[in-house]
Amino acid sequence: MTEAMEETGRLPVAGGVSIAYRRRGGKRPTVVFLGGFRSDMTGSKASALDAHCAARGQAFLRLDYRGHGASDGDFADGTVGDWAGDALAAIDALAGDELVLVGSSMGGWIALEVALARPGRVRALVGIAAAPDFTEDLVWGRMDAAARRELEASGVIHRPSDYGGDPYPITMKLVEDGRRRLRLRAPIPFAGPVRLLHGQRDEDVPWERALLLADRLAGDDVRCILVKDGDHRLSRPQDLALLAAMLDEVLG
Repeated sequence: MTEAMEETGRLPVAGGVSIAYRRRGGKRPTVVFLGGFRSDMTGSKASALDAHCAARGQAFLRLDYRGHGASDGDFADGTVGDWAGDALAAIDALAGDELVLVGSSMGGWIALEVALARPGRVRALVGIAAAPDFTEDLVWGRMDAAARRELEASGVIHRPSDYGGDPYPITMKLVEDGRRRLRLRAPIPFAGPVRLLHGQRDEDVPWERALLLADRLAGDDVRCILVKDGDHRLSRPQDLALLAAMLDEVLG
């Protein structure tokens, strides 16, 4: 099968910024990769999925949210709602009518936002260490009283990164926006197939959240695969092979 050439470009979105994307033509449904907090579309999972979809002849789209990767904007100005809006804008402009969403970490939350906003188009979801509600449960919920007071007073605090680089900002705007779109407190009305991959040595997003998400989803075709020695990134060759197999399963 001849692989379609990958197209790179920029898309103007709300707020006067443009976001970077890469897409590859192919058969439906379009697989859309939604990255995590402070990640970009050139990471190992996105690149492996692009190669896998190219080999299948499957349409594939990946993007950088505003403030991420090659896109415009300041990371500190963004919220989950903004980044979900960027994903929706890219999908509406660049993808077909049938979608399979693959969300990594925060991207798993954004995948839910997209699926609920475009219920007629999203056929299936794949989550990799999916982290819905992370701003409330894993950021605010892990802060001590002093850090919460500082965040409320100044509007921003900086946290050291476990993955190297400069400390990153956590804003009160990010937390407050997250509170308006919490998904694990009630049933989630998505009934399509869902596959959830999670490492049991994930120190950022506890693996038990995959089971909670599975319970909240309305559909019955939901499966969790736990990798006992897997961490948050799940980027080893064996993890990427497992991810590709899960994607193949929902694509049919």
